[in-house]
Amino acid sequence: MGNHHQILIIGGGNAGISLAAQLLLKNHKLDIAIIDPADKHYYQPAWTLVGSGIFDINKTVRNEASVMPQGVKWLQVTAQSFEPHNNAVHTTGGTYTYDYLVVCPGIQLNWSAVKGLTETLGKNNVCSNYSFQHAPYTFECIKNLKKGKAIFHNPHTPVKCGGAPHKIMYMAADYFRKNNVLDHIDIQYWSGGTKLFAVPKYEKTLLGVCEKANIQLHFFQRLEEIDGPNKRARFVGFGDHNKDVETWVDFDMIHVTPPQSAPDFIRNSPLANAGGWVDVDKNTLQHPKYPNIFSLGDASGLPTSKTGAAIRKQAPVVVENLLSMIAHHPLNASYNGYTSCPLVTGYGKLVLAEFDYNNQPQETFPFDQSKERWSMYMLKKEVLPRMYWNMILKGKA
Repeated sequence: MGNHHQILIIGGGNAGISLAAQLLLKNHKLDIAIIDPADKHYYQPAWTLVGSGIFDINKTVRNEASVMPQGVKWLQVTAQSFEPHNNAVHTTGGTYTYDYLVVCPGIQLNWSAVKGLTETLGKNNVCSNYSFQHAPYTFECIKNLKKGKAIFHNPHTPVKCGGAPHKIMYMAADYFRKNNVLDHIDIQYWSGGTKLFAVPKYEKTLLGVCEKANIQLHFFQRLEEIDGPNKRARFVGFGDHNKDVETWVDFDMIHVTPPQSAPDFIRNSPLANAGGWVDVDKNTLQHPKYPNIFSLGDASGLPTSKTGAAIRKQAPVVVENLLSMIAHHPLNASYNGYTSCPLVTGYGKLVLAEFDYNNQPQETFPFDQSKERWSMYMLKKEVLPRMYWNMILKGKA
């Protein structure tokens, strides 16, 4: 039957493509199909560098067809709903059935959740590195600011690459310093988080970077509205100390990170947990209710930061456990929550944060990674993009 596949993967981003490639390297006879409507494939970790004026946005995009592994059937349709009892997925192109399902459609950016944001994004000095279209405008805003107030916002929801909302702030501060305007610019961080970074070892360094640039930190703040023409933003507090306190903040530039969630078709499905993410065992990556369903990447309900580095450690676990399941063997592969945030703290400086479910550092290199280093900066700028296109997506990393 043409609409049935042994393994159906939802999502053709980093997770779906690298997973399919790894599966086929282990067994090229597997019948795998990927559901994804996108024409383009993006390398999003470089968008902070684009917004900092040091990376060409056009080098972060390729045609989806060019990254699809050979031997995979690409279904260029949109998933709409699940019928896990019948091993079926309903899409804009009909219903597909499967023996095994892997759910990794990525995260949904809810731009319209902030009143006025979509109307003003890309003008009025309102910018965001979370959009391919608008990331270059971030650098325009930074470059043209000589005095005034620069706000960097982090939402109250989980986001992909949890460090990105403040990485661009450190780069901006360094740019202002190099151009002798830092003393004339009031930099503020308004965050829906409770602290700057979850792991104390790395947070200590980042707090030092903030101190050097005289950055004011505001936590427990939810961005509700942006009035672009009048250059002001409305925040509402939700901590014990500031509950429901409304603050209008004037700005000369603001970098916004949109609130994020699992895609709607996941949130409203029988696969979702209470938070709306795909329910999944945090070690085996198997669905607790439907054993032939696995999940990884940003849409999964794994209690770790949503990063490409996390996917790199999750994919082999899904591969091993899925192949074990097909062979009727026990699921022995286990994921420990490893994730990584390469935190650029200035031009030529980076802190490579790597940690697990318990926020314990899990470092790759034999030196103190909480220190700012040029070598780690070069890793992010030169090595990782090449590794992504040439190795990770080909299943060889």
